Amino acid sequence: MSLVNTMLPALILLIAAGLLFVVGASKLAAARKIAPVIALFALIAAAIAAIVSTPGGSGGSIVLDQLGKYVNEIACSSSVLFVLLAWPSAKDGSSNRSISFGTETGEYFALLLVAVAGVCIVGSAHSLPTLFLGFEVASIPTYIMVTMSRPQEAAQEAGVKYFFLGAASSAVLLLGVAYLFGATGEVQFDRIITALQPIFNGATGPTFTAIPTQVTLALVLMVLGLSFKLAAVPLHFYAGDVYQGAATPVTAAISFIPKITALVAILKVLHVAGGGTWTFDPKILRLIWIMAVLTMTVGNVLALWQFNVKRTLAYSSVAHSGYILVGVAAVVMATDAGLRADALASVAFYVTAYGIMNVAAFGVLQLLPARIDAPATTAETYEDITGAGLKFPALGLAMTIGCLSLIGVPATVGFFGKLYILRPAIQSGDKMLLWLAVITMVNAAISAGYYLKIVAAMWTASDQEEPLYAVPAERSLPIRAAVTLSTVAILLLGIVLPLVAQLFQQSWTAGMTLTGH
Repeated sequence: MSLVNTMLPALILLIAAGLLFVVGASKLAAARKIAPVIALFALIAAAIAAIVSTPGGSGGSIVLDQLGKYVNEIACSSSVLFVLLAWPSAKDGSSNRSISFGTETGEYFALLLVAVAGVCIVGSAHSLPTLFLGFEVASIPTYIMVTMSRPQEAAQEAGVKYFFLGAASSAVLLLGVAYLFGATGEVQFDRIITALQPIFNGATGPTFTAIPTQVTLALVLMVLGLSFKLAAVPLHFYAGDVYQGAATPVTAAISFIPKITALVAILKVLHVAGGGTWTFDPKILRLIWIMAVLTMTVGNVLALWQFNVKRTLAYSSVAHSGYILVGVAAVVMATDAGLRADALASVAFYVTAYGIMNVAAFGVLQLLPARIDAPATTAETYEDITGAGLKFPALGLAMTIGCLSLIGVPATVGFFGKLYILRPAIQSGDKMLLWLAVITMVNAAISAGYYLKIVAAMWTASDQEEPLYAVPAERSLPIRAAVTLSTVAILLLGIVLPLVAQLFQQSWTAGMTLTGH
């Protein structure tokens, strides 16, 4: 398979991004208005290219396997919703109520396409340099998107903080890459696995003394570096400030794009550094187990204390990273190939479901107005959304469905997401995984506290008879389309079992390919 065919979705996005950068140089309003149209069609074309692509290797650093194909499909199709959320509604194409592009509308959508292309590169990466390159291509545009999203000090502060912490995490990741290269002398994944297999085949006993210290250290550093984008403890501190400071459409995008990038990279790193056999020093297993517990618990507890809805959803995102790490823990601790494939599928399915659920919640916030004394023009605080469901029943219903799905209530995609995450952990019979499943269920119950607080605020009458709003409610058709599509998807994937089974089967196939079966 040629390199062009293997990388076609990413190439489409990068070519369109280049065109958008050229369009962005124009000061004409018509150029700004056509920018989201170009981005939308580019993502649709890339999604179609991903769907019709045939897995296979082009050799060297790029290989399109089932995992890469699945990631390309999900990243490109889901990002259509992020384009709709950021669609300008101003007559000159410079802004909508949540986000202000100024004269940089073309540049914003170009950066979004570059970030999605980075996800596709990570999905097809078959060497350490390519993986790192894809990770940076997906990361760097998001720093700029946060900073340029609105002319407020909070956005500038969030962007700077996100950039410097992101640079530090990249340095940690690169150091881990260097250690793994030093231990094996190879950069291509198959060659690293070949170099490590004799070592891991000889690693017996609970101490695994045959595994070189450099390999264990490399794995720890790479997992920690990638955990920043996953917003996992202990690299989660930025989430609250960055999610709150960025414009709502950017917050929705950075809650999904970096997360799926980091997840895929972590799975590949674990597979390769485990010599293709998922064999690790027991300290690695305990590290991932502890990270999963701390991430979901810290995220849920911090979310309970918040008074800003976006900040609540930021720590909710941390908690969901913990749920994803439960699946990752099941992958690395499973002793049966079938259970491992099931666990791999569960994390792929869950990150997809999370992206859909988040669009519904953030989209509703975009469409609701803020109080007249609020710093933003669209809803961000609990005061902003109080009684909004009574005034805008459709939006109240969409937010309710999104929050119930994020909890994991039956008849929603969130229910099946948590079910698939817990199933391999429970079926394994391993005591550590069983305890992890119990802790996950306790945390899901804790999360109901703040999600139901959002729902209650939406449907509770305000103390004021007629609250004063800065602007009327946003009537943008593209944003409403994004909310409608995500809400319908939540219900269809929670009620229509064949659709759930089909999506999970695609995830399962991707997982089996990663395990080498």
